[in-house]
Amino acid sequence: MLTAVIYLSMLMFGISLLLNFFRLLRGPHAVDRILALDTLYINGLALLVVFGILLSSRLFFEAALLIALFGFFSTVVLCKYLLRGDIIE
Repeated sequence: MLTAVIYLSMLMFGISLLLNFFRLLRGPHAVDRILALDTLYINGLALLVVFGILLSSRLFFEAALLIALFGFFSTVVLCKYLLRGDIIE
């Protein structure tokens, strides 16, 4: 039963990744694209964690922590660039 739920959640995260990628390409404004990129890495992170649960491997959780760190940092940098025009003051 748990395996079926894991596969179903992986399918749903995969669909949400495709929809986020579509919004990233099609977004009418830069803010929409930044939010789509932020949601894209969060859904990718969740997919990686669920895959790690399926394989019972701790390596995927460490990779998820790195992706979360870089994703948060990139979102902050892109928002700062969008607001001020430069990153380093």
